[in-house]
Amino acid sequence: YIDGSKGILLHRGYDIQELASKSEFLEVCYLLLHGDLPSSEDKQKFINVISNHTMLHEQLIHLYRGFRRDAHPMAIMVGVVGALSAFYHDSTDFSDINQRMTACHRLIAKIPTIGAMAYKYSLGQPFVYPRNDLSYAENFLYMTFSVPTKDFTISPKIVKAMDRFFILHADHEQNASTSTVRLAGSSGANPFACIAAGIASLWGPAHGGANEAVIKMLDEIGEIDNIPKFINKAKDKNDPFRLMGFGHRVYKNYDPRAT
Repeated sequence: YIDGSKGILLHRGYDIQELASKSEFLEVCYLLLHGDLPSSEDKQKFINVISNHTMLHEQLIHLYRGFRRDAHPMAIMVGVVGALSAFYHDSTDFSDINQRMTACHRLIAKIPTIGAMAYKYSLGQPFVYPRNDLSYAENFLYMTFSVPTKDFTISPKIVKAMDRFFILHADHEQNASTSTVRLAGSSGANPFACIAAGIASLWGPAHGGANEAVIKMLDEIGEIDNIPKFINKAKDKNDPFRLMGFGHRVYKNYDPRAT
């Protein structure tokens, strides 16, 4: 639920700021799937289920090598997530609630692995396999940034920030990518194909691609001393430079995710 004029975002009735400060991402996943936060026992069972699905099929990993070395990671994500439907035939029937739930579990578990491998491929570095002794956010950071030539120490602060980042982006009502997933699903397409379509929509510069534009802008600004110059450029109506990452079409008053 969103009330843009009041700056309210609720997930299944829970305020996003409360979830970001008190919950873990997998608890929020459970909430979105089942309608309420898990008990301690249900939380551990859910973690175990997700952990069982973190690895990718080895044949699927070979798919990465078919992409150009400079392929955009989102292009790889669209291809590999869509390809899941070619490997997991036991969870492609959208009309079967058990298959739908298994597909959800696989997507939650495998997308961090797929994303980390897409990043590694773009760098020409070896893939790093998941470790189920790590938390969800820890595992993603480990797969993304560790290398086999040296030990990798994960900062607890960065882990917490990443987990919170996942929570803040877990759901945002009827946005472009969600609408795309629902539209694809209305045709009876399997869940993996639908999510791949949603990722393609997320790639667009008016949606998730705006996050990429922010990173590019920060790289362009470079040093702190350059900030005043770029603020002046943003204020100049004749300058094509745009200040990315500020403002929102829905939240006219306050973005509750800025917590």
